Amino acid sequence: MIARYTIEHAIEFVYSAPVTVSVMTLYLHPVQDRRQVVRGFTLDTDPSGSVFEFEGPFHNRGHFFDRPGKHRRLSIVGRSTVEVGPIPETPPEAGEDAWARIGAAASAPELGLMLQPSRFVRSSPLLADFIRGCGIEPGDDPLATATALGSRLHESFDYIPGTTAVDSPIERILESREGVCQDYAHVMASILRGWGIPTRYVSGYLGPDGGNGSGPATGESHAWVESWFPGMGWIGFDPTNDTQCDERHVRVAVGRDYADVPPTRGVFRGSAESMLRTRVTIERGGESCP
Repeated sequence: MIARYTIEHAIEFVYSAPVTVSVMTLYLHPVQDRRQVVRGFTLDTDPSGSVFEFEGPFHNRGHFFDRPGKHRRLSIVGRSTVEVGPIPETPPEAGEDAWARIGAAASAPELGLMLQPSRFVRSSPLLADFIRGCGIEPGDDPLATATALGSRLHESFDYIPGTTAVDSPIERILESREGVCQDYAHVMASILRGWGIPTRYVSGYLGPDGGNGSGPATGESHAWVESWFPGMGWIGFDPTNDTQCDERHVRVAVGRDYADVPPTRGVFRGSAESMLRTRVTIERGGESCP
C-alpha cells in the first residue's frame, strides 16, 4: 500500500534583542526516490525573502537563506506532501555468506564511508562496556543481527525527551539509559559499524497509524538508521520503536550522523539570546494500491 502524508514543520527563533542578520541552512525537503515520492513542497519565512536550493552531501536536498535587517523573530514553515510505499517485505535473514559479501562490497566509497567513525557515531570505552554488559554480539546472519540489536536497544533505554541535547555524545544515553530517537540511532549505528555493517543516520518524520480518516496529529522530527545488505540495499531500523521501517517513516535526509543533517543550522549577528520553538503536524490521508 501507498500512504499519503501532509506535513507542516514550523520553526521559530525568538531573540531577546533585535539582531541585524540571520543566516540559515535547512534540511526539510523529503527524499525523492523509488520508495518515496514528493508531490509538493513549499518553504515560507518571516522575514520574507529569497530561498536558495542546493544539493548537499549524500544527495540531500537543502535550502539556504539570509535575512538582513533588524528583527527579533525568525519564522520558518516547511510544508510537504509525500507518498511512501509500497515497502517490500524484508526477509528475516540476508542469506548465505552475507557477512563475507558485505565485507567485499565495503570497498565502495558510498559504503566504506558509512563504516568510518564520525562526530556522534564512534567507539568508546563506555560503549564497549555496554556491549559486554548486555551480552550483545553479532550472530550468524547480519540482517538478523541488526534486527535483534534494535530490539535490545529498545529494551535497554527509556525514551524521555529533554534528557539529552542535539549535541549530546553517545556516552550520555549509555550512562543514564535515557534519551531520544537520535541517541538510539547513534548507538545502533556505532555498534553496527563496529561489526562491519555499513550504517547511516536518517532524519525524518514518523507518520500516524491508520488510513482513511486520520486527522492531523502533532508530532516531532524523528531519526533512525539504515544498514546495507547484499541483494537488498539499504534497510531501515527504528530502535526507538523496535521496528523495521515501513510506510510510516518519511525520510528527509541521510548522513553519517545528526551533525550532517540537522533540520536547521544557522547564525545571527547581534547581542542576544535565542529561543527555539518547533511544531510538527502530520496528516495521513487515504491509502491506495500501487
